[in-house]
Amino acid sequence: MLLYTRKAPPKAPKRRSRAGCTYCKEKKKKCDEVRPQCSRCAEHGIECAYEAVKPRQRKKREGPLGEGASDSNSGTCSLGRRFSEAGSDFVAEGDESDGEEEEAPSGKPGRGTLTVRPRSVYPNLAMISPYPAGSPLLEFCPPLFSEFSERPSRRALIDHFCNILSHLIVFREESGNPFQQLVLPLTQKSVPVMNAMYALASAHLEYQGVENPEKSLFFHNRAIQGLGKLIEHNGPGKVNRNEILAAIMLLVYYEVLVQRGHSNIVSVHLKGALTVLCADPDPTDATTAFLERAFRFYDVIAALSNGTAPLSAAPAPGCLQPFPPLGAHAASPLSSVDTLLGMSTTLWPIIHRLSDLLPLKRELELAVRFNDVMPKIAALRAEFESTTAAIETALAQWQPHLPPNFIPDGDDPNPARRNTGKSLNIPAGDTDPPPSPMSAPERARLHSILHNALAYRHSAFVYLYRTLYSYPRSHPAVQTNAHMALEHCVTTVAYAGPMGALLWPLFAAACEAVTTEDRSLAERAFSAIRKRQGMMNIERSWEIVQEVWRRADWADVVAGLPDEGRRRGSMQSMHSGNGELEDGQMDLWRQVSKDLGFNIVFG
Repeated sequence: MLLYTRKAPPKAPKRRSRAGCTYCKEKKKKCDEVRPQCSRCAEHGIECAYEAVKPRQRKKREGPLGEGASDSNSGTCSLGRRFSEAGSDFVAEGDESDGEEEEAPSGKPGRGTLTVRPRSVYPNLAMISPYPAGSPLLEFCPPLFSEFSERPSRRALIDHFCNILSHLIVFREESGNPFQQLVLPLTQKSVPVMNAMYALASAHLEYQGVENPEKSLFFHNRAIQGLGKLIEHNGPGKVNRNEILAAIMLLVYYEVLVQRGHSNIVSVHLKGALTVLCADPDPTDATTAFLERAFRFYDVIAALSNGTAPLSAAPAPGCLQPFPPLGAHAASPLSSVDTLLGMSTTLWPIIHRLSDLLPLKRELELAVRFNDVMPKIAALRAEFESTTAAIETALAQWQPHLPPNFIPDGDDPNPARRNTGKSLNIPAGDTDPPPSPMSAPERARLHSILHNALAYRHSAFVYLYRTLYSYPRSHPAVQTNAHMALEHCVTTVAYAGPMGALLWPLFAAACEAVTTEDRSLAERAFSAIRKRQGMMNIERSWEIVQEVWRRADWADVVAGLPDEGRRRGSMQSMHSGNGELEDGQMDLWRQVSKDLGFNIVFG
């Protein structure tokens, strides 16, 4: 589905009754107005509610509201203006029930104005949101997003999802955003998908300091209930499985964003989604393929975060092809970039296998500790050593696949070519014209995506050496790769491109930073992605990193004390959780996460 806004020719005005039930109004359907339950509500098995018919009133439009003011039909007006309009609508109209939701969690109907608590600045989307989204399902529909809901607060949430969130979680959208193209249309026929989208957008706004009359937890609970009913009644020809997958995927993003303590609900959601996918393993359409790619990404990230094995099997090398947005041209400068994995498509099978090794290492350690039979220990050791060696070789040999007309800054000795991307080796007799030079924003975006992938590569080395090989933090292999990963993270944010998948490589490298230079790099990168992404898991990750540094520094102090002082310091470490952990125990950052009560998923 193409997402664009086009003014349609004038049509004869439609006159319809305003006395229909709230469900039919919400769905923009004609209501037969049978009481106590209309036929449509009876068919869907939902409660039918009628409201008093209000007299028509002509509203006065506010004048320009600051910098963001523009024509009311514009699809590119600023987010601040849209929320100002939504706030004025709350004062004028209140917040009418739509027949699907009963009450806000406070026990009061959702009335009132938006409350803005200053906390952080909205990200500058000049680079990552060059494709303004109007109402995507109708050609021309004022006010914006009114086809989704009559309630201004909910239209504001769809606006936030389309114009902020959807751009923060993808690498590629030159012909449109896949979340808008493939997931958003499902909300028109699936209430659980719609509620999950409301929950995600509302949670992101709450973290930014904008409070909606209806809390994100309210929408989350409604989405969970609806999803349960959707799965319960699923069967051949009954429910499109994309509705189930989309609802679960949005709930995964929600859980990653809000980070509720030690909750393992992300793993539960992933198991449910993969069960649905395995029931019919061949993607039937672009939506299924896109959602499957998203689940496989989070499957590996959750495994690295929790120290568990991935639920899915590792893809074979070369089998993952970049997933483009709908309508993307084959000769696009981003043709080698995946929507969700960036330039890490060929790296991902290696990282998937890497994430599967910590459970194997623990099994080997337990077998040795409890004097298991020697053949089992020998088999486990051989499997562990051969797999880690193969992964180390694969990481050393991996190189990102670059677009043909893209030469990274610093790789081309000719400065004139370095900034234009015109350094091309065209074979003799080739009749195809060379690709057109890239614009500065395109080159900046590609540089961000490239350095993101290189950060993953070096942090994978850090994970291999530190977590699997149990090298000490001071080992040159650990420090060299941690420094390189941090350099690539800082370069990623310096080019101001996509940062949605940067948290894991940044966190893995930052935990091992020991020098003032490396810790400064980590702080700069964390500051940039916290400002851009605005998500709780980033803030919690930064808290863990700082506590890891504090405990690691204390362990170094203890190590330099005389024997008596070292013994006292060791006793203090036992009681406060400070210091380096011995082989066979969890990583220091996992211990810190446990002590702080966080269960971070680094998505």
